[in-house]
Amino acid sequence: MGMLEDFESLKRNRFRLLPYGWAKTKMEAHLIARSMGYPVALKIISEGISHKTDVGGVKVGIRNDQGLALAYDEIMESVKEREIQGMLVQKMARKGIELIIGGKKDAQFGHVIVLGLGGVYVEVFRDISARLCPINENDVEEMIDELKSHPILKGTRGQKGINVEGLKELMLATCRFMHREDIKELDLNPVIFDEKGYDIVDARIGR
Repeated sequence: MGMLEDFESLKRNRFRLLPYGWAKTKMEAHLIARSMGYPVALKIISEGISHKTDVGGVKVGIRNDQGLALAYDEIMESVKEREIQGMLVQKMARKGIELIIGGKKDAQFGHVIVLGLGGVYVEVFRDISARLCPINENDVEEMIDELKSHPILKGTRGQKGINVEGLKELMLATCRFMHREDIKELDLNPVIFDEKGYDIVDARIGR
């Protein structure tokens, strides 16, 4: 159950995550959602499915018990031919700008960290910047400025920019985590930023 293991690994290393729980039944999903409070998102947990959205395995913006029941049934119908281990119930993230913070271990140079526009735009725009770890706060500022989307991140036309201090904190923590745990590959995508902070929505870690 890679997704849960990846979340637990991040939590142990003091990354701030959205509240979440693992449900094996619809009743468990209801209990978890009620304990953390609506709105929530549902995501299938399956080792054989890497792109959950493509198979109808994700429902977001669920606001009550009735919506949860409907979303649960719809997901189960979409993946009925697949082997799944349960459902992740996750507190809904803030609205904001989706970024990806990624990393990999290069055989020659060591750990590399990547920053870019995230979510569904990763493959479309390929707007990324990279640095060798370790990095400092000035490196993060430079990486932001190298992105074609940097005016959006800094704030433009009356729109507030993202919380740059929070981004610096997360980028530096990610470099330290990759080095300490000798991570081969990592994707935090999307991480949703607004002017107040950020929410890590999904994570994949390769060891």
